[in-house]
Amino acid sequence: MPTFAFTAREAGTGKEIRNTIDAPSEPEAIAALLGRNLLVSSINESQAKKGKAGGGSVPLSDLVMFTRQLATMIDAGIAIVQSLQTLAEQTSNKLMKDIIRDVTSRVEGGDQFAAALKRHPKVFERIYVNMVDAGEKGGLLQEILDRLATYLENTARMHKKIKSAMMYPTVVTCVAISITVFLIVKVVPVFGDIFSGFGKDLPKPTQMLLDVSDFMKKWWYMIGGIAGGTVWGWLKFIDSKNGRIFWDRIRIRMPIFGDIAHKICLARFARTLASLIRSGVPILEVLNIVANTCGHTGMEKSINSATTDIEKGDGIATALGRHPIFPVMIIRMISAGEQTGRIDSMLEKVADFLDEEIDTTLSGLTSLIEPLLIVVLGVIIGTIVICMFLPIFKMSDIINN
Repeated sequence: MPTFAFTAREAGTGKEIRNTIDAPSEPEAIAALLGRNLLVSSINESQAKKGKAGGGSVPLSDLVMFTRQLATMIDAGIAIVQSLQTLAEQTSNKLMKDIIRDVTSRVEGGDQFAAALKRHPKVFERIYVNMVDAGEKGGLLQEILDRLATYLENTARMHKKIKSAMMYPTVVTCVAISITVFLIVKVVPVFGDIFSGFGKDLPKPTQMLLDVSDFMKKWWYMIGGIAGGTVWGWLKFIDSKNGRIFWDRIRIRMPIFGDIAHKICLARFARTLASLIRSGVPILEVLNIVANTCGHTGMEKSINSATTDIEKGDGIATALGRHPIFPVMIIRMISAGEQTGRIDSMLEKVADFLDEEIDTTLSGLTSLIEPLLIVVLGVIIGTIVICMFLPIFKMSDIINN
């Protein structure tokens, strides 16, 4: 559908408004604006503005701050347009500032708040837009925004836990690789030049290390290209449909890490489901959103299959219980929630429990990985040192000969 940029004035106040509107044709766009009591002074089709609607991505922390502050302002009785204008002035993120201004302009032009947010899907995901839409229709926008802020804060907290847990192993691994490459490329050749004057065959471990050093110095560009191409190819593969299916099937079966990945997906499923149900979004739409945001193709397929069963009349617990990817504990909690009418509270408890288990597992894994990485780094460097000193240990044999 074409997008038209227009300039108009309100019939009552004379206030000038510049915005865009989607309509099949220009006459229909003008008619729609007249229906909003807007007198059009100029209008033309704007492909550039339409392209801008896609927006861009912003840090999750900025989105959390925006949601929390907007909820506070609306709770204080400030009009939504004035609240958005204030937030646009306060934010330091240029992209977020432009997006808020665009949303403000659309709301001023008569669009619903949820419809204005929907124009920026990279920032405001489906769960965000649907919860805001439910809040607008039910007159509970401030409460819904509070819940959204809490949901986003929990999501951001989990992301930080995972990043912090993986930071140390990543840094140590990078340092270990850098030191190993430096020793092989820069230090080992120096010893090789010294050993070449002995006139004797070197020990096999030493000779193998010198051969590896010569190969890396001669073909470093090929090694780098193969390594970079492998990483790029793997990332491209798991970004494809078949690659995601393959990777999702493998990663939840990995020792230790698979259990963490499975729990992360289950926690996201439970928290998202709880937030949407509590906000009054229809259950079938809820399951459709949750399937797309759970982060696992196998779980997505199971949820879609359960949605079909629910449409036929099955309960949520019964439909989900047919799929082994959902643990018995979660199914029982959902069943208890259905019986008591408090399914959202039960799911929140499940999500909190899973978050605690993930945190505990990550802490234990970090404590285990730290000494292992140090041992591995010591073994690698120790092996290189021993290989270099083996000819020196046999110096007496060389001198006697």
